[in-house]
Amino acid sequence: MSAPKKTTGRALLVTSAVVSSLALTAPVSYAAPKPSPSTSPSATPPANMSTVGGERLGQPGTQVNLAGGVPVLPKDLTARSWVIADAESGDVLAAHNPHWRLAPASTMKMLFADTVLPKFPKTTEHKVVPSDLADIGSGSSMVGIKEGETYSVHDLWLGVFLRSGNDAVHVLSKMNGGIDNTVEEMNEHAEELQALDTHAVSPDGYDAPGQVSSAYDLTLIARSGLQKKDFREYCSTVSAKFPGETTKNKKGKSVRETFEIQNTNRMLSGDSDISVYQGIAGVKNGNTTNAGSTFTGVAERNGKVLLVTVMNPEKSEHNEVYKETARLFDWGFQAAGKVQPVGELVPPKSAAQATAQPGANDSGEAGGTGDAEKSSKSAVGASAADGSSGVGVALGITGGALVLLAAGAFLINRRWPLPDLVRRRGRS
Repeated sequence: MSAPKKTTGRALLVTSAVVSSLALTAPVSYAAPKPSPSTSPSATPPANMSTVGGERLGQPGTQVNLAGGVPVLPKDLTARSWVIADAESGDVLAAHNPHWRLAPASTMKMLFADTVLPKFPKTTEHKVVPSDLADIGSGSSMVGIKEGETYSVHDLWLGVFLRSGNDAVHVLSKMNGGIDNTVEEMNEHAEELQALDTHAVSPDGYDAPGQVSSAYDLTLIARSGLQKKDFREYCSTVSAKFPGETTKNKKGKSVRETFEIQNTNRMLSGDSDISVYQGIAGVKNGNTTNAGSTFTGVAERNGKVLLVTVMNPEKSEHNEVYKETARLFDWGFQAAGKVQPVGELVPPKSAAQATAQPGANDSGEAGGTGDAEKSSKSAVGASAADGSSGVGVALGITGGALVLLAAGAFLINRRWPLPDLVRRRGRS
């Protein structure tokens, strides 16, 4: 079995700003009505949408402050909803129907991972039983988990992030107390993140009545997930070896086969009609009948880290969601520092008052309990002039992201900086 392709890229550091010790009260915001039980997409955004992040973000249509020196937005965008945001400052540079509640498809797995990933050390092993794989939706994407075989948590997360495997999601959910418990925890976490457009019904994003999110919320969720070291590593991994079935060799010895899996994020792995996007670092793609194609990506260039979410392009061209995402990234990198924001990505409800728990593991790794990596050491890094030319770039540990007070609490002033960028390669 061939080894995973090695990816290249050099370490890229994001210049961090030391945050103020003054807490910012989140702006008054109004959540949209509870999601409709129908998942059928509408051609027109509702007039009453959430204003979380700013009043303009609740308005239908495109929101952008064009002025002298600001490039014009791409004209060939067909997505029903999209957001371009500065991942570090939280500034929303431009948006189109950002709070429109739509079916999220497998981008919902970002919320699943952000909720469940800290629960289990990656070395934990689990033998799969038939009930673990029950009730997986017809036509689901699968990584190829087999009943009776044992998998590590690390293996399962590779299956979730690289192959968008609903089978891996269901096994982890059963380990987490079951599907219903996991979905309940996901909804509680979405509320904590102020992702108030989001309502999870299944942990894997499979089409279900009432399962909705928005471009704004998916961007918030991705930003939260990217605070976690393991989340960054998994979502940026291009290829890896995955355990197959246990067989007997000619000598009668049990041998575990492996096979290679590739990341289905085509901005990260490339495809026949698109190249790997310069500076891409993740995060998650999805596609279902009701959702169409959805994608949230993060990329770094010239010291700027941007998040872009695109939901349901109307144009049916192959890989259209990635092509529209790339055009929005290009615009964002050109406009960054020139365009006035139209809103902001709000921090989690508890971020301004969070208190570090004595003895807690705040590394953001699997089995840890922290939502953000904390360090009092300031880090000012040099960034590449032209972004990364490699693939599999992940977000690594930073210093200077948060000011830690003597009591262990930290306060933030709107900024919720992401960790620095570091080189990643295919994992085995």
